[in-house]
Amino acid sequence: MSGDGSLLARIERYYATVPLLFADAEEYGTLRLFVRKEPGAPYYGGPGHAQPGGAGGVADGDIARVRARQRELGVPEAFEWLAEAAPDLRERVGAAGLTVAERPLMVLDPGLPLAPRALPAGVSVRAVEADDPALPAVLALPRLAFGPDGTAGARELAAAAEGVVADGTVEAVRPTLRAGHKRLLAAFGPDGVPLAAGHFHPAGGATEIGGVGTLPTARRQGLAAAVTTALAVDAREHGVTTVFLAYAAESVARLYARLGFRPAGVTLLIADQPARS
Repeated sequence: MSGDGSLLARIERYYATVPLLFADAEEYGTLRLFVRKEPGAPYYGGPGHAQPGGAGGVADGDIARVRARQRELGVPEAFEWLAEAAPDLRERVGAAGLTVAERPLMVLDPGLPLAPRALPAGVSVRAVEADDPALPAVLALPRLAFGPDGTAGARELAAAAEGVVADGTVEAVRPTLRAGHKRLLAAFGPDGVPLAAGHFHPAGGATEIGGVGTLPTARRQGLAAAVTTALAVDAREHGVTTVFLAYAAESVARLYARLGFRPAGVTLLIADQPARS
């Protein structure tokens, strides 16, 4: 798969396109910095990150100018790019003092049939729309899924849901859901409490599944696998042909492999950027 240049081109085009649904692009030499149009964070941790945006090598001065602009904007000094697309950038970003992390990618074979995963009794998976009463809790769920409290449950989720309403996250995300720029799915327990969730942003026939997380008290029931599969099915139903995702741990990669994802031979490198999944 490492020699699949067409896949690399599709993924590179996706990373260059999808932030523009939520951000404007500012050019700094061969670097492009995405600056969000409205407050909020409907696309991962930004936009607010930079990536190579032109032909040729990236100059150290361009990196410095982007970082200065990010500090001015009050956003993380974040860069992300495909290693194959800018092979010299890792060394330059590292030399600038930023920690660089790898996020290998996996892709779903377009012809692979996908069957719904088995769910515990009373649990169902569905899409969450802009006016769904469960939206605040679903948006808050990743804060607990990826947080330090391994015992967080429904009570903590209710409190976190109040937080995402108060800080404007819910209102920032609603327009992106209505426009179809973001799809959000969740697994719900019999009492209607969301137990696991994930999302994707379709653009140009491609998408990256991200943010798949499980409420700590609901782990080890196969809910993340069920949500990931449902996201892939939903993406296909919305015209997406290239479905991929990133991972940070081999244990997660093994889970995705069991669902039908295979190594893409493409590495996403992230500097000072939160894990995408």
